[in-house]
Order: sequence, then structure tokens, then C-alpha cells
Amino acid sequence: MSFSKDSKLELIKNINENADTAFAFLSGLFHSCGTLEKNSNGIKISLITDINQLYEVVNHLVSNLYGEYLELEIEDDYVINKTTYYRISFPDTFAERVLIDTGVLFIQSGSYEINWGIDDNVICSEETKIAFVRASYIGCGTSSIRLSEVETEKTTSGYHLEFTSHSHQFLIDLASILSEFNISSKLVERKNLFVLYLKEAESIKDLLALIGANDSVISLANEMARREKRNQINREVNCINANISKTVEASMKQIKAINTIISTIGLESLDEELQEVAMLRLANPEESLDGLLNLTTINLSKSGLNHRLKKLIRIAEELK
Repeated sequence: MSFSKDSKLELIKNINENADTAFAFLSGLFHSCGTLEKNSNGIKISLITDINQLYEVVNHLVSNLYGEYLELEIEDDYVINKTTYYRISFPDTFAERVLIDTGVLFIQSGSYEINWGIDDNVICSEETKIAFVRASYIGCGTSSIRLSEVETEKTTSGYHLEFTSHSHQFLIDLASILSEFNISSKLVERKNLFVLYLKEAESIKDLLALIGANDSVISLANEMARREKRNQINREVNCINANISKTVEASMKQIKAINTIISTIGLESLDEELQEVAMLRLANPEESLDGLLNLTTINLSKSGLNHRLKKLIRIAEELK
């Protein structure tokens, strides 16, 4: 199961809305995953979701608010990419009323008008704003985050969470709500959809904490720690490999210089300390400077040994 679906199931399991937050929650669902059709019999509304557990939550809220009960349907038309989508249908008898109560519909000059933005009267408090964001995430939130099953497993490198909608104004207003809670987001257009996304792990964590997905916050924090640990190990390994490469490259250059000296004037023409350093390098081509220091009988510092090896290279260059 995906990280986003796990977090949605966690939210649904813990939803306990009062009357005000219930209207905000329903409004968030209508904006994020609702469908509306107008026919000769009036208005037909429903919610489309891939989480069948949402039905019990919405049905409970509606029965408390209106004394009405909803229908849950599974349609072949809503099987997309092997994912089954469910239709939660609202009775026509009170569809208009619930849309007006949730700020999605208003009547102007005797005709229906859809409010594509978020009604300020529905989200008039911090509590109702959080309920609206919670429902919006359940309705149209997705994430590419994949948690590591084992600590050493490499997962996707970034963090990404987004809300998608055909309504530009809805996402503009949603971004405004998030900014009130110091959660930054960006809005772009992708094909025929608008996308409000969060790319920073801390912002995603703040969003999940805001809407009450506390277990998901912990899971994400653990994943961030695992990725940081893997990155640290990779940096250390890369550093070690780079140092090994430098050691090998320097050693090859030194050995080449020593062989030049041998083939021209001979090592015996050098002073004894240079001769010992040259023989030491020839006998230990893979050793680092620290390794050579442990093998030499000459009382030298690391910089002193490096100086003598450089002197051998200079002699070889002069001989050329």
C-alpha cells in the first residue's frame, strides 16, 4: 500500500467532526472528489474515491446533520489502473441543501451558481480550516513517497505531495489556507489539471501533522532519518574511494619517477635517505603515506616523507 493511502486510512479511522467541522469536511470532499450533475429531476451529487472506508465516515456525518443515509456503489467505469473507485451517492431529496450548506452552491437571481472557490463562511475558524484541508487531502491528495522496507534499501530520492483539481480557484484558496499555517506550496498547470504541490519533506511533515496523520508523520520522520544515514554512508564511501584513487595516482607517478632514475643515473647516485624512500615506494606501491611511515626506519614526519617523494619526481623530471 502507498504512503498516501496509508495516511488517508489513518485519518479516516480517527475522524471525529462536530457540526461546524463536519460541514467544512464535506465541503472539502465536494471540492476535491465531488461530481455534480443537473437534470430534469434536480441536482445529483456524489463523491468518487478509491477508499471504500470513506463511505462509513461520510454516511455517519450526513445522518447526524440531516438524518439521511447515502448509497455506496462500485462501477466498472471507475476501475482505473487496476484501482477500484467507489461512488458515494447523495439522495436527490437534499442534494441542493447540502451543497448550499457546504458553500459549494448558491442561488443568484433564481438560478444555481457553483462556487469554485472555498466559502469563507464554511472555514471561519482554525478548526474548520483544518477539517477542510483534511478532507481535501483524502479527496485529491497523492504522494510519490515510498518508505524503505529495510534500512539499506534505496527509495525515491525526493519528497513530493500534491493536490490535483480541475478548479484553479479551489487550489488557490487551499494554498492560502496552508500558508496561514506556515506551509509553503506551489501551484502549476499540468495538461488539463491544476496541481498544488509540496516538495520539502518538512512541509509535508507539517501538513500531515496539521490534519492529524500522526503515525504517518512518525513514519516520514523515520524515512528521512534512514535516507540521511544512507546519504552519509555514501558520502563517506565516496570520500574513501576518492582518497584511494588519489593514493594510487600519486603512487604511480612516484614509481614512474623512480624507474626513470634507475634507468638513467641509478638509485646509488642518490643519498641514502632518498634511496630508502625510493625502495620503500617500489616495494609498497599501494600504501598511503601513513602506511609508508609505519614501514620506514627513517625518523620522518608525514610532510617530510612527502617532500622526499616529490624530490624524487623533480629529479626524474630534470633527467628527462
